[in-house]
Amino acid sequence: MSETALREQLCMLAKSLFDRGLTHGSTGNISARTEDGGLLVSPTGTSFGRLDPGRLARFDSAGQHVGGDKPTKEMALHTAFYDTRGTAGAVVHLHSCHSVALSMLEADEDDFLPPLTPYGAMQVGRVKLLPFFLPGDPAMGEAVRGLAGKRSAVMLANHGPVVAGKDVEAACNAIEELEATAKLALMTRGMGARGLDDGQVQALVSKFDLEWDA
Repeated sequence: MSETALREQLCMLAKSLFDRGLTHGSTGNISARTEDGGLLVSPTGTSFGRLDPGRLARFDSAGQHVGGDKPTKEMALHTAFYDTRGTAGAVVHLHSCHSVALSMLEADEDDFLPPLTPYGAMQVGRVKLLPFFLPGDPAMGEAVRGLAGKRSAVMLANHGPVVAGKDVEAACNAIEELEATAKLALMTRGMGARGLDDGQVQALVSKFDLEWDA
């Protein structure tokens, strides 16, 4: 994909997320790998609903900011995923309501999202719940690096989810699935809902060759 087309796609998908209430105001950030190994990144303080393709922050393959506006203050999160997951072609971070709400309740840190549907497992995998960090704290990136590339998605407690995908569309699809699963978890919490059992999860892992680390 040409850089021009990638810029347009990134802004179009970000606006779609914004228009459907999956992030709000000037929250969230998104990035994508360019063909030459650089990055396009949403600028700091911008709204997903009004991103300008020509003003996206541009980084070269050495990680130097070479064009566009000042990037998001969460660059440490983005670079941590790119540096530890060779398959990462895009990273999306939202402040989506249901996943944030679920992070404020008691949850399994290693399995933040219960396996309720096959698509949660297929598109998101196991989600690591990370502790609260101040926005922009480089320690968030270090926490992601500490996972050694084993997770494509993390949940920042009281903050929002971050997902890496093979491209922008895959990353956006996965973070939407994460939010939908969080909504289901909240809707059924305390009601004895039947999720997928271990055998069903393993059948999905085998059939679709999913990442599902121990």
